[in-house]
Amino acid sequence: MNVDEFVDANKPEEGGKAFQLENGKLLDVAVDGSVIAKAGSMIAYSGDISFTGKSSAEGGIKGFLKEKTTGEGTSVMEATGSGHLYLADEEKKIQILELDAGEEISVNGNDVLAFESSVNYEIRTIKSIAGFSAGGLTNVSLVGPGSVAITTHGEPLVLRPPVRTDPSATVAWSGTTPGSHVDRTLSNMIGRSSDETYQLEFSGTDGFVVVQPYEERQPGE
Repeated sequence: MNVDEFVDANKPEEGGKAFQLENGKLLDVAVDGSVIAKAGSMIAYSGDISFTGKSSAEGGIKGFLKEKTTGEGTSVMEATGSGHLYLADEEKKIQILELDAGEEISVNGNDVLAFESSVNYEIRTIKSIAGFSAGGLTNVSLVGPGSVAITTHGEPLVLRPPVRTDPSATVAWSGTTPGSHVDRTLSNMIGRSSDETYQLEFSGTDGFVVVQPYEERQPGE
């Protein structure tokens, strides 16, 4: 194709939504006020937008996913102004969810790409999950209303409880809370990760669980 055809084929799509996919791995956010995004995810922007580190009750720019017992965190930034903000995260697939008022989803902090300022967020720790740190399992609770963009390695699979999942492959859940399950038989299988001995167990029949075809490792692993 010639240059004009290349430009026309790859220019941003016109649309009125706050969160819009330009392709499966690139998010276009129409900023009009403020939006929270994963630090380092900005690849371009147009208009009048400024960026600042975002703190939380846990303290500091890494407060978004900082748990006192582990010291781990995911940095976030607040984009303020008006214009278009283009976000991506290591070629991961992007999923846009529209949360109604009071609707909640719990997401692995590394898999949160962006959310509107109308969405409330806080650290949620589930205590006494076998196989995790003494502090328990820490995720980010996002409560609507507003748009949320999460990322997955490959296409996600959405399952209904009851189901057991590998913690390292579990991206998010809503309407259900996990317990733990220990499968000793997996620990004896040659070539299998010892992490698979410990599973998240979602019981009941309500809600859903999002998994990906990839085992996500935490920093330092």
